[in-house]
Amino acid sequence: MADNIQFDLVSPERKLMSVQASEVQIPGAEGDLTAMAGHSPLITTLRPGILTVTTDGQPQEFTVTGGFAEISPEGVTVLAEKSLPRTEMTQDVLNDWVTEAHRAHKDAHPSVADDAAKLLADMVAMGGHIGLDPNQPNL
Repeated sequence: MADNIQFDLVSPERKLMSVQASEVQIPGAEGDLTAMAGHSPLITTLRPGILTVTTDGQPQEFTVTGGFAEISPEGVTVLAEKSLPRTEMTQDVLNDWVTEAHRAHKDAHPSVADDAAKLLADMVAMGGHIGLDPNQPNL
């Protein structure tokens, strides 16, 4: 279909999805955006959040912790640091991801401590958005 774009979602562990999609909602580091057929070329970094892919009118959600999205008029490729289908995201997985982010913040060089704090805050917010409690104190 002319109104669809190729969408590919890849993490270091596996390819999570490769489909024709009508739209992709992306948690961009500079703000959320929606990519559709004919979108102007763009590369953006991701923040922890929910990536939503609509295929055949049905949205499918994935949690992502960061990475990059490359958007072109023909498609979207997301290279995620970590990603899972929303249905596979559990309290234990979220706790592990938040603990890792908390450790990175604690060990961060002062020049990147603010970036690490933002990553941790976004991770905690993502958990709250999907109904999970990250079991971690706020900064």
